[in-house]
Amino acid sequence: MTEDNNPSMEAYRYEDGSLAYPGHPLGPDGSEPVGTVDLTDYTATVITWTTATATPPGVRQPNHLAIVEFDVDGTPVRAIGQVTDDNIEIGDEVEPIYSEELRDPEAGIREAKSQRWDGFQFEAV
Repeated sequence: MTEDNNPSMEAYRYEDGSLAYPGHPLGPDGSEPVGTVDLTDYTATVITWTTATATPPGVRQPNHLAIVEFDVDGTPVRAIGQVTDDNIEIGDEVEPIYSEELRDPEAGIREAKSQRWDGFQFEAV
């Protein structure tokens, strides 16, 4: 949890120094994670973005998505996620923003209580 009681956006650090988001049980060299880095402490650069107009049930339309790259002390780590609006360009600096509801829980076919609906979006700095 971060200082404001929101979940952290944790990337896993591996023995070889690489980072992965989301984290995986084994890193590129086959080692287990040796620590985590909270990406909410960093800003990222937009690598590319798109707008999806045919979205899954409960996802807002249009759905703006970006691939972003964080620079964590010289080590890159990429993430994909929703962007808060379409006022974004390749090369823009963004920050991760926690959202309690990325999708409408009532729109899915599964029991709403069995799913997680929160996560991170990216917002231009």
